[in-house]
Amino acid sequence: MLRSLWSFLKRHKKKCLVLGTFLGGVYLLGKYGQKKIREIQEREAAEYIAQARRQYHFESNQRTCNMTVLSMLPTLRDTLMHQLNSESLTSLLKNRPANKLEIWEDLKIISFTRSIVAVYSTCMLVVLLRVQLNIIGGYIYLDNAAVCKNGTTPLAPPEVQQQYLSSIQHLLGDGLTELITIVKQAVHKVFGSISLKHALSLLELEQKLKDIRKVVEHKDSDQSAPYSPLCHYLMPDEENPLATQACGLTERDTATIKLLNETRDMLESPDFSTVLSTCLNRGFSQLLDNVAEFFRPTEQDLTQNGSVNSLSSVSLPLAKIIPIINGQIHSVCSETPSHFVQDLLMMEQVKDFAANVYEAFSTPQQLEK
Repeated sequence: MLRSLWSFLKRHKKKCLVLGTFLGGVYLLGKYGQKKIREIQEREAAEYIAQARRQYHFESNQRTCNMTVLSMLPTLRDTLMHQLNSESLTSLLKNRPANKLEIWEDLKIISFTRSIVAVYSTCMLVVLLRVQLNIIGGYIYLDNAAVCKNGTTPLAPPEVQQQYLSSIQHLLGDGLTELITIVKQAVHKVFGSISLKHALSLLELEQKLKDIRKVVEHKDSDQSAPYSPLCHYLMPDEENPLATQACGLTERDTATIKLLNETRDMLESPDFSTVLSTCLNRGFSQLLDNVAEFFRPTEQDLTQNGSVNSLSSVSLPLAKIIPIINGQIHSVCSETPSHFVQDLLMMEQVKDFAANVYEAFSTPQQLEK
């Protein structure tokens, strides 16, 4: 039996070698294929886990954004109430002073300025923090994901984070003061000549607010700016003071300047202008909705007009509108999740913009910049 088999192999030696080589190749190819399939599966699993981890970190970062906005609103409100102190004027009016009309005129300008600036600054705070916290959040994700290995310096160490995020103080400080000045000038231009006895409907009031926005946002200008003029109140126009130092910049300073420049680029992007404009439209719409509650028609109005839907026909003297407008700051800058703030935080455009910013700064390619 063995001799016959041996004879067969000798006679067909070349064929057997070819067959053996073929079978061996098939076996090795099968092993190689299994290895590649396993590598692909492992890579896909790793990518899925990384994506899930990044999504979780992003969602956690958005909750941090929301909480940060709410925590900063009391400071914003107190600053506005201090710089635009209408309460002192109302106290003076209670004593029936001789210059009553003059005080009422001041109260008119301050009340409208305060609520309008409250809408502007709250919207800007919401969008600016979305940019800042998603830029820094992207870098923190890369650090936590151990992208920076072999002892390389973290992209955003805690001291850089603190130095970078402190730049928000411009909006709450010099930026807010400048915004108040510009809005007050616009309010005086639109409302200055209107008598306290003059009656305004809700539609007329809405048009007055639009006229003020045109002045503040330079919408009546023939020249279209490449970015929103409101950026000036979010970050100073001049270079960051750190960058003006000729020497002595630490590694932390350099990292902070890089973050600030990236933030400025974001603020000057068309997407940012679009999102901020959308927020402002929603914010002023909410302000009017709040005021509309005081323009509800009386029984007598309904009888005379014969229509329930007569908001446009209800008018109030400007003197009665002033205290209504004056009190809106407590709704706009509320640290508890009011309908006004909650609506801004939950806007889809804001969420999408935040996702795009986070995506841009949480990918490994960001390391190569």
